[in-house]
Amino acid sequence: MTLSLTFLGGAGTVTGSKYLLEREGTRILVDCGLFQGYKLLRERNRAPLPVDPGSIDQVLLTHAHLDHSGYLPLLVRNGFSGPVVSTHATFKLCELLLADSGHLMEEDARRANRYGYSKHEPAEPLYTQEDARRSLERFRPAGFGKPVEILPGCTATFRVAGHILGAATIEVDWDGLRIVFSGDLGRYADDTLLDPEPVPRADYLLVESTYGNRLHDRRSPDEALEEVVTRTVRRGGTVVIPAFAVGRAQSLLHHLWTLQSTNRIPRIPVFLDSPMAINATELLHSHIGEHRLTMEECRESCGIATYVRKTEDSKKLNSNPMPKIIISASGMATGGRILHHLRTYAPDRRNTILLAGFQAGGTRGAALRDGATEIKIFGDYVPVRAEVVSLDMFSAHADREELLRWLGGFERAPKETFVVHGEPSASDALRQSIDERLGWSVRVPEHQQTVLLT
Repeated sequence: MTLSLTFLGGAGTVTGSKYLLEREGTRILVDCGLFQGYKLLRERNRAPLPVDPGSIDQVLLTHAHLDHSGYLPLLVRNGFSGPVVSTHATFKLCELLLADSGHLMEEDARRANRYGYSKHEPAEPLYTQEDARRSLERFRPAGFGKPVEILPGCTATFRVAGHILGAATIEVDWDGLRIVFSGDLGRYADDTLLDPEPVPRADYLLVESTYGNRLHDRRSPDEALEEVVTRTVRRGGTVVIPAFAVGRAQSLLHHLWTLQSTNRIPRIPVFLDSPMAINATELLHSHIGEHRLTMEECRESCGIATYVRKTEDSKKLNSNPMPKIIISASGMATGGRILHHLRTYAPDRRNTILLAGFQAGGTRGAALRDGATEIKIFGDYVPVRAEVVSLDMFSAHADREELLRWLGGFERAPKETFVVHGEPSASDALRQSIDERLGWSVRVPEHQQTVLLT
């Protein structure tokens, strides 16, 4: 039997994951992500998909982050009418993420048209909240650990990947040919999330490489966070944290609760300013057993913050001069309420901008990490005088050694391993590590490349 595998995204870049399996005209798309970061990549979102969306029979999602799920509303609007299979928690998170994504796109277009800073006339959203709602009707949630028949002769098995709530590796078994997709792998011994579950075998494997060329700082996250908060409060400043609403925000609340409850940081106010992050935080309570926290720990850590839902209450945070901690989406500062906070707090040297995760090239987060003295927000340049701190130990992505540890769980080498979902330098570094340390047949595919799996 022969299948074809086409890399429609997540090849040569850390965003836009889309992997198309095809056999005799039957098509399965694994992940359906948005391209993010550099303009050249973002423009791919508006280009026609190389295959007709209506010809795709199934979509499988590894997890809910937009670089893996965010293209789905456009896929449905352009003709996809099949089921979307994911874990239950991924479906619940997509209900939040996709609707919010459509809302932000509509808001960005309205703002660009109002203030005239778009190069397009008029500016149009990539998709709308209604498009997102329609895509959610396609979901068919599945459980962890048990093969689910998705087509005659084809099953999918979801295993825990860590990373965020509901994240999974996916094993597709199509008439005896087994292809494994890592999705995004989480950390080992994480404070809140489960370890990535080992996979026994694969004929072909796609493995992510977000941190394929790096090791995370081995310092304690609590220690690093304690230093930043204490230093900022002594200056009379505010800590502003752009955080992924799903995963990172909840992890940060847990660490802040630990530090405040043991009197290691001052008991200054903590604000979670993201309706989506608030809803995602509340989902932890309904998925006990899929993460490390007990119900009591969920209540305590989630209760440390004041939840900010209304826009007018979010605005009030920027007129409050007292030291505080603001956690707000998005994690790479690409949109949302965090932009208003950055516009207010970035020019003041007393404040700190804390980056707590991966920053893709071409994003404001990457610019801040790399020492930008000004960033563009809503068409204007804002000076950056605040201290900028990047704490990559808060990342929810496995680093090079953790990726190799997960790969070491296979009983035997796959026929071929494809290194995906990474910047070129990271992907090639992981390819070299796999070759030298495991001796596997491994390569880095190119965007839109098609390979045959036999």
